[in-house]
Amino acid sequence: MGYYAMYYLMGIVVLPAFIFALICQARVKSSYRKYSNVMSRSGMTGADAAYRLLQLNGINDVRIKKISGNLTDHYDPSAKEICLSEGVFDSRSIAAIGIACHEAGHACQHAQAYAPLTIRNIVIPATKIGSTIGVPICLIGLFINSPTIAYFGIILYAFVALFQLITLPVEFNASKRALQTIRENNFLYDDEYNGAKSVLTAAALTYVAALATALATLLRLLLIVNSGNRR
Repeated sequence: MGYYAMYYLMGIVVLPAFIFALICQARVKSSYRKYSNVMSRSGMTGADAAYRLLQLNGINDVRIKKISGNLTDHYDPSAKEICLSEGVFDSRSIAAIGIACHEAGHACQHAQAYAPLTIRNIVIPATKIGSTIGVPICLIGLFINSPTIAYFGIILYAFVALFQLITLPVEFNASKRALQTIRENNFLYDDEYNGAKSVLTAAALTYVAALATALATLLRLLLIVNSGNRR
């Protein structure tokens, strides 16, 4: 493959993934901003919603705590903690309730040994290594003209794409659990429910974008290495 053809193909693959990621990030921020300013009529805070969801699922050993930052919400399985950002923990907004229930959904997955979450936790160490040194090792292999080292770097980085792939069912399932609980237990009124769904759907798309970006980077590395081998 010639240089121009290779770079053209990389542009076709990488640029759309990058643009898609930017659009998804913008949509999340827009949706969150919109519905974080709409208060739920139930008067429930994000922390209240997470606690109630845990109780409904018989989970009593998970702590809910406030952390700093914006949209930094996450579930820590090692500490069994639902970490809610300042804009979610005390907020009575539709967005806060949706996000808090989503994180509580992860706690339910953990308690029930949800297979994709278990697998994701197993590959996290390899993912951290791959995201840190995968690309540098690949570039070093190219620099010293060693395809073996270059491909080893690609294999390491492939764990990033694998992690993002496994993350999809984990995140979609957590949102499904959250929305089902919200609807069946009247955490939000019907017109408010659609707002929470909009926020969680936008957030889910960022994980699709992350997978697309990881796969595009992986393909880009393969094209560069294969092109170098043909010179």
